[in-house]
Amino acid sequence: MMKGVSFVTSDGNGTATHQTFCRFCHASCPIEVDVSDGKAVAIRGIPEDPLFAGYTCIKGRQIPEQMTHPSRLRSSLKRRPDGTFEEISSEAAMDAIGAELRRILDTYGPRAIASYTGTGGYQNSLAVPAARAFHEGLKSPSFYTSVTIDQPAKTTAPFRVGIWEAGYHNFSDADVLLAIGYNPMVSSFGPVGGLQGTNPYVVLRDAKKRGMKLIVIDPRRTELATQADIHLAPKPGEDPTLMAGILKIVLEEGLYDHEFCDTWVDDLDSLFTAVAPFDLEYVSNRCDVPADDIVAAARMFATARRGTSGTGTGPSMAPHSSLTEHLSIALNTICGRVNREGDVLESGYFLYPETPRRAQVHAARTPATGAPQRVRNLRGIRGEMLTTALAEEILNEGDGRVRALIVSGGNPVVAWPDQELTIQAMEDLELLVVVDHRMSATAEFADYVIAPTLSLERADVPHLMDRWFRAPYTNYTEAVTPRIGDVLNEWEVFWELARRLGSPLPFPGGEAPMDERPTDDDMLDLVYAGSRMPLDEVRRQRMKVHPDKAMVVQPADPGCTAKFTVAPDDIVAEMKTVIDEVDGATALGVDPSIYPFRLVSRRLKHVLNSFGSELSALGAKGSTNPAYMNPDDMESYDLADGDLIEITSPRASIQAVVESADDVRQGVISMAHSWGGSSLTDEKVRDVGSPTSRLVSVDRGYDAVNGMVVQSAIPVHITVLERSHH
Repeated sequence: MMKGVSFVTSDGNGTATHQTFCRFCHASCPIEVDVSDGKAVAIRGIPEDPLFAGYTCIKGRQIPEQMTHPSRLRSSLKRRPDGTFEEISSEAAMDAIGAELRRILDTYGPRAIASYTGTGGYQNSLAVPAARAFHEGLKSPSFYTSVTIDQPAKTTAPFRVGIWEAGYHNFSDADVLLAIGYNPMVSSFGPVGGLQGTNPYVVLRDAKKRGMKLIVIDPRRTELATQADIHLAPKPGEDPTLMAGILKIVLEEGLYDHEFCDTWVDDLDSLFTAVAPFDLEYVSNRCDVPADDIVAAARMFATARRGTSGTGTGPSMAPHSSLTEHLSIALNTICGRVNREGDVLESGYFLYPETPRRAQVHAARTPATGAPQRVRNLRGIRGEMLTTALAEEILNEGDGRVRALIVSGGNPVVAWPDQELTIQAMEDLELLVVVDHRMSATAEFADYVIAPTLSLERADVPHLMDRWFRAPYTNYTEAVTPRIGDVLNEWEVFWELARRLGSPLPFPGGEAPMDERPTDDDMLDLVYAGSRMPLDEVRRQRMKVHPDKAMVVQPADPGCTAKFTVAPDDIVAEMKTVIDEVDGATALGVDPSIYPFRLVSRRLKHVLNSFGSELSALGAKGSTNPAYMNPDDMESYDLADGDLIEITSPRASIQAVVESADDVRQGVISMAHSWGGSSLTDEKVRDVGSPTSRLVSVDRGYDAVNGMVVQSAIPVHITVLERSHH
C-alpha cells in the first residue's frame, strides 16, 4: 500500500478506511480516515509514512467532529434588511453577488473589487490560485492575503540582499540551528532550512542525537527553547539589537567564511561599520541577556560547518521586522551557509516548474514593485497588495477605492491590525462576501456568507509543504467523504463569479473552461500544469519519498558577476535608528515608563489561531486566549489565575483572563492573536477571548517597504478589573 497506490479498505460492516492528509494546518500530516454512511468517524496517523511516521496532532484528530459540527454552515446565507440572515441556495447567492459585482465594476472599475485570503484558505491548494486568477482575469490588482499581515519581510528581505539560487542549507544535515522567535512544536511550521512540523519532536530528538546544536532566541521558554543548547531570552522588540551584536562578534573574531565573502559578497566592510556600535556590553544591557551567552551563541553558530538562522512570526510582527529578517539572512550569507555545487536540496519542489538551482547569486533589487497603494507611499509585493493598508483602501475616498470584498478562509475583524478601523471598513463596504464554514466575527458583517467544502470533501495536494518537506516527498488525496449540504469549494466561488462577469480564470495550464463546471482534479491540473512532477504521477505517488528525483545544485554560470548586498543604505540607516531609539518602545514614540509591559504574540497548540475552538476536545483546553504572565509580575499586582485585567496600549484596550506561566520572562505578556469577537468591549472575553490586533495602529511604527505593522512587542500597561480569587 505504500507504493503510491490509492488505498481504501472495508471492514465488511459498511466502514471504509481511506488514506488522505490533514489540512487543519499547513503541515499536511498523512492520516487514515474511517468513513461510515458517508461520514468520517475516526482519524489516525499512518505509521508507515516515510516522513511523518504516524505523527498527527490534537487538532487534526478532531476533523470528524468538525465535518458534522452543529455550528457548521451547510447552506449559504443572505443578510435581510433587519440584519438577520436567511438561507439561500449557492446558485441564487452567486447570481446576486455576480450582479452586484457587475454594478461595482461598471461604476468604479476593476480595482474596486478586492479579495482577501486568510490562513484557512491556505489549507486548500486551489483557493489562493483561484483568487489570484480571478483578479488577473478582472485586471484588478486588489488581491490581498494573510502573508502581508504577519510575515511580509520573508518576501521582501531576500530581494534587498540578493537571492542564492540554490538556497541556504538544509535542516536534515545541519550542525547548528538558530531559531529566532518561532516554535514548530506548536505552529507546525518553520522557515526554510528550519525545523518543520513533520513529526517535530522525534525529528529534533534525532537531530540532537546526531550532534546538532540548537540556539533559540525567544523572550519565552517555548517548547523548542526547552531543548536548546543556548536559549537567549531578550526583551521583546530587541531582536535586531541582538542579531547585530551577534554579527559584530562573528565579524570581529573572523569567524565568517572569508573565501565565500571574497567571491560573493560586495559590501562586507559596510556591514562591519554598521554593526560597530553594537558592542557586547551595550547589546547585553539593552537586551537583558548575559554577555557570555551572546558570545557563546555567536561562536556556536559561526564555527559549525552547516546550518541556518531563521525567523518566525515573533520577530516578523515586532518592531523593525525587515531589519531582523535582513540580519538573519546576512548571518547565513557571511557564514557561507548556502548550498554549493553538488549539494542535494532537501525538498522536491515537485508542484512547481523545473527551475535552475545553480550555486550563484541573483543581484539585489527593489522588492516592492507592484501597484501603488493609496496610503503611506506603499506598493504591492510579488503580485499582491498589502493587507495592512486594506481598511484604508476601503475607507479613503477617491479613485481606486475598494467597494467590494470577498473574504476566503479569513477573519479580518480579529486578524487585521487595528480592529476598530477594520470594523469601520467592513461596515463601509457596498458588498462583503465571506466564504467560511462558521459564523465568524467577520461573517456577522457580511451581505452573503458562502458555505464552503471542508477538507475531506475535496481533492488536494500539499502545495505549501512541497517547498518545505525535509525530503523530496509527494502526496495527493481525492475527496474521501461526500459533501454535506449545498457547499462550494473556494475555487468554485471564484469560478462561478468569473463566469457571471464574463471574465477569464487564467492558470499555468490555460484558462478554466466556463461552459461546464470543472472538477477539483481538472483545476489541480490547470493550476499545477508544468510542474516538476506531472500531476498524474503525483496522484500515483502518494506518501512517497523520491531520493532519485532530488534536486542537485548545478555549477554557477561562468558569466555570473552578481554579488550579495549585506548592507544596503536603507538597512544601515535603520540600524542607526535602532541605536538612537535606546528602547524598542520608542520605535512607536512611546514612553516605556508609562507602558512597562511588552505584549508578544504566540501560538496555542490546540487551535490554528482561533480556528477550532468550537470543537469539544479543543474547546475543553480553553475557550479564551489567556494573558500569560510571569508569576512574579502577577504577585506584584496581586493576581491569580482566572483574574480579569485590562491591557492598554497607546491605541486601545482589551480585556484578558490572566494565567501564570513561568516560561514567560518578567515584563512580558504572552497572548495568541486572532481571537475575540466583533465587540469592542470584550463582554464575552472568557468565552471567545479578545483580539490583540485592537491594540495597534496601521500607521504607527510600520515598515516603510512592506507596511508591516507592529503586532508583537506592543508596549502596554495593565489594570486589574476582577480578582476572582478574592
